[in-house]
Amino acid sequence: MSRRVVRQSKFRHVFGQAAKADQAYEDIRVSKVTWDSAFCAVNPKFLAIIVEAGGGGAFIVLPLAKTGRVDKNYPLVTGHTGPVLDIDWCPHNDNVIASASDDTTVMVWQIPDYTPVRNITEPVITLEGHSKRVGILSWHPTARNVLLSAGGDNVIIIWNVGTGEVLLSLDDIHPDVIHSVCWNSNGSLLATTCKDKTLRIIDPRKSQVVAERFAAHEGMRPMRAVFTRLGHIFTTGFTRMSQRELGLWDPNNFEEPVALQEMDTSNGVLLPFYDPDSSIVYLCGKGDSSIRYFEITEEPPFVHYLNTFSSKEPQRGMGFMPKRGLDVSKCEIARFYKLHERKCEPIIMTVPRKSDLFQDDLYPDTPGPEPALEADEWLSGQDAEPVLISLKEGYVPPKHRELRVTKRNILDVRPPASPRRSQSASEAPLSQQHTLETLLEEIKALRERVQAQEERITALENMLCELVDGTD
Repeated sequence: MSRRVVRQSKFRHVFGQAAKADQAYEDIRVSKVTWDSAFCAVNPKFLAIIVEAGGGGAFIVLPLAKTGRVDKNYPLVTGHTGPVLDIDWCPHNDNVIASASDDTTVMVWQIPDYTPVRNITEPVITLEGHSKRVGILSWHPTARNVLLSAGGDNVIIIWNVGTGEVLLSLDDIHPDVIHSVCWNSNGSLLATTCKDKTLRIIDPRKSQVVAERFAAHEGMRPMRAVFTRLGHIFTTGFTRMSQRELGLWDPNNFEEPVALQEMDTSNGVLLPFYDPDSSIVYLCGKGDSSIRYFEITEEPPFVHYLNTFSSKEPQRGMGFMPKRGLDVSKCEIARFYKLHERKCEPIIMTVPRKSDLFQDDLYPDTPGPEPALEADEWLSGQDAEPVLISLKEGYVPPKHRELRVTKRNILDVRPPASPRRSQSASEAPLSQQHTLETLLEEIKALRERVQAQEERITALENMLCELVDGTD
């Protein structure tokens, strides 16, 4: 008689615990915009939350070291003329955050370690290239200053934030609204989901779809996708009967799913938060009051249910702490920041262990804050895995590092070398002629302004002389 073998997992007993009242952030004017992207973003230093603001879009940045009631006059990060739709912290600089807005722009901000006295209104750089609202942001996992944005114009733009230039523009791939975009571990591929119900794997540097699967989930509701550690694609979506569903796919064989499971009949879109170190995926839905988590393995059924964290109040949004920001002394394997209507509270996931020693099996080396590539290196075709760090001694965030933006001067771009010969002004390249004409027009305008100012100064001096003579 055969005996069924029950799979044992080191994550089988994971405890979730919400923070106490004094550890939460209270009295925050949370934005009422529909939860399509990240309304809450966190890193080892700061917590950022999109909030309501009159006259434009804004978000608030709170230091993690301070909790409790937030003053109603606490400074905001405000500069967009429309609602902020997404925010994302830079993985290589804990003081840099990007924001996307309904005003079609992306702004990159430098957040100081100290609490500012007044609102932060000047971004380090404003990126303009989309023709409609920008709802998705994602930093490259290994290349410095590389940022992806996706907008309502169905275009994905990859920027070099260090120069403000567009590195790549993917504008002929998606025929409809883009629902989600995710990099793989080394940033060589993208997984995207779209309103046309197609899951695509894209090589951005070739502007080419490597693989695609139509109707990975048959329902019409939005679908989400993330890369797993083994290169598979984990998706969440809906069945034709509007039941929530999760799936696991092999990009090399999209015909059949590796795993496909029905969940429940709730309407909220399930957002997957994936931890590659433990290969655990956490599912959080808009309006849900629970977090379900599954372990993804190479053994059938491939997606193993672990547990569910439940609370009384539904969540408006969720932030997911990077692994390097966790407390390893408490065997903490995940930390969420649950966004309510008026507050934000941490939810801590722990694996109970009797020993106080560092648990090597729970904390393999994890991606650190140092980039592995420069933007130009990645664009030229180079790939590199993330630079890993050990958490054995705990993680100490580096000191404030300034983001330097160096915009390239068009006058520094020299024409290609050509054989030496005399060249008249009429034979000069059109670009040089255009630049020369522009400079001459600017010089002429400056001369006219200087002349006008001189005439105004002369008139004021005459008036002053008349006043002085009158007093005498």
